[in-house]
Amino acid sequence: MQESELKYFEEILRARKDQIIKNIEGVADELSSLSELEMSDEGDYAAVSNDNMVDSAIGSQQETELMEIELALSKIVANTFGVCEMCEEDIGFARLKVKPHARYCIDCREIAEKNNK
Repeated sequence: MQESELKYFEEILRARKDQIIKNIEGVADELSSLSELEMSDEGDYAAVSNDNMVDSAIGSQQETELMEIELALSKIVANTFGVCEMCEEDIGFARLKVKPHARYCIDCREIAEKNNK
């Protein structure tokens, strides 16, 4: 991969990383404020509980994406970015544009997803 392409993906990954960190901090603040609410009835409790579950799920997904981005950034430094972890072939540029932290090429991604089920 060319140096200009690596810089392009590094900028995208760093921007997404910053956004995720802000999102995670926002979710943590919201969860904290929800826990401080005084609930007067079961309806209030159910609404807060539902909001809490949704926020927790979003936060968990974002933390996973953040770890994948950190890994991708370390691969840029190690000059292994854009190489499939399974078949060791180059991951297509189009795939990386859609998901810059992709660890697998399209074919190997399907295999990895089947194995995770």
